[in-house]
Amino acid sequence: MKVKGQYTMLNTKQQEFVDYAVKKFGSNELTVSELKEANKHFGCKYAPQWLIKNPDFKIGKSLFKLPTENDSVTTVSIPNVQTEKVLETAPVPETNKEAAYVVSSLVGNIVPEKDPVFVSFGNYPDVKSIIKSKMFYPVFITGLSGNGKTMGVTQACAENKRELIRVNITIETDEDDLLGGYRLKDGQTVWQNGPVIEAMERGAVLLLDEIDLASNKIMCLQPILEGSGVFVKKINKFIKPAHGFNVVATANTKGQGSDDGKFIGTNVLNEAFLERFPITFEQSYPKPSVEEKILVQTLAKSGKKDADFCKKLVTWADVIRKTYFDGGVDEIISTRRLVHIIQAYAIFNKKMKAVEVCTNRFDDDTKNSFIELYTKVDAGASAEQIAEQQRQADLSDQMEDDNDSESDDADSAV
Repeated sequence: MKVKGQYTMLNTKQQEFVDYAVKKFGSNELTVSELKEANKHFGCKYAPQWLIKNPDFKIGKSLFKLPTENDSVTTVSIPNVQTEKVLETAPVPETNKEAAYVVSSLVGNIVPEKDPVFVSFGNYPDVKSIIKSKMFYPVFITGLSGNGKTMGVTQACAENKRELIRVNITIETDEDDLLGGYRLKDGQTVWQNGPVIEAMERGAVLLLDEIDLASNKIMCLQPILEGSGVFVKKINKFIKPAHGFNVVATANTKGQGSDDGKFIGTNVLNEAFLERFPITFEQSYPKPSVEEKILVQTLAKSGKKDADFCKKLVTWADVIRKTYFDGGVDEIISTRRLVHIIQAYAIFNKKMKAVEVCTNRFDDDTKNSFIELYTKVDAGASAEQIAEQQRQADLSDQMEDDNDSESDDADSAV
């Protein structure tokens, strides 16, 4: 039977959903993804079942039309939104809670492999000592992008034969991503541990990469950072960390946000959260001699040798970094970028092409200035000579500005 005014048949919660979704997206024709996004506002992770299960609302593949006062649709049994929310959280069946609990989704050895081209530098010996001790001693490592923060932790675990679980943090990361949640497996709803619980129970090292991208949802880690374990409400179970468990976090900032805008998306982290990291390492780029060794070994891995090219790349990067820290440029050449250039050279066998394709990510002005600088280094100019040339150029520009200013003053006086 067809009835008019399906909109009037909605309960209060369902009508609130329709009103919110239309206001949010400016249309009453939405995809499943948009329906899911709208339903998050009401605390649900999935698209509303009362809507997507009704054939009158489906108008295309993964496309649905929200009910309006002018619609004529088939009357169907529409479950209450509150009931739906309970279903969407997928509770453990009362008849068999233990069977629905999945202890681990990881199998086998998760100790990282040693990187043959890795070179120890900076805070690596200290990080290695902490990981080797198996003490619970959370570590916060901060530094510019591409300077080996994550690599250092990975290789410290590899050298000490410690299991490592790495989690890349984003602003969307929440308790479900970290601690775990209910999943559908072989037609049954089961609990699956998140990476944090896995690391705790295995006594592994937990690496929280890019922690400064997190929102306040990361606060669910507070008790874990105290080393006292955590009570997982969804399964009514207290998880106590095994011996050896530790937390290491990496970030481009110190958790205070990025005032200069160089690291868009980073957030100011809660002070109480940061206070639970007893130690903070500030990671710098390697010294030129160390960086040169990294490049030589990376190139040797591909069966090539060119120590001169590696040395010139390091000199080039060193000049750019000094200019960056002096405020002369907005971009920087990281150690990771140098490794990319070496790898491109190993593939294309052309030095300038390797430099060009690996600097294409920068805007045209920056890219051109970087390439121009490299040609000077390639021609044999030292870092000191280039710095002196730049100083003379800046001085000349200043004199021209002063002369122009004096001319303007003279014209004004006449």
